[in-house]
Amino acid sequence: MAENLGREVIVVGDKVLIKPEEESSKTPTGLYLPQGVAAKENVASGYIVNVGPGYPTAEGNADGEPWLHAPRSEMRYVPLQARKGDYAVFLRRDSVEVEIDASTYLIVGHASILLLIRDRAVPPV
Repeated sequence: MAENLGREVIVVGDKVLIKPEEESSKTPTGLYLPQGVAAKENVASGYIVNVGPGYPTAEGNADGEPWLHAPRSEMRYVPLQARKGDYAVFLRRDSVEVEIDASTYLIVGHASILLLIRDRAVPPV
């Protein structure tokens, strides 16, 4: 799913930006959400539009003396499992709703994503 936003949207840290779907018991990918689970946990789903860089990591120092060396200006991250275009099932209660260019999106922490569905590239025969 290609989402064309009118401006650059930068997602920070371990967050993802999701275009939510209308509430339904069946997702377009054919996954059925049991009524009890959807109502109890308030499970939602949608397509990932953008992802943050990941979890920031503390840079270790080989000699154990961090104050002896100048700090690096480049931050390092552990990348997220989610990718743009993935279909995500997530806990709605852990999301923040935002409006960008007259469209509604949800910002969701990566830890709140329960399931990712990704189209596989079919290898040539």
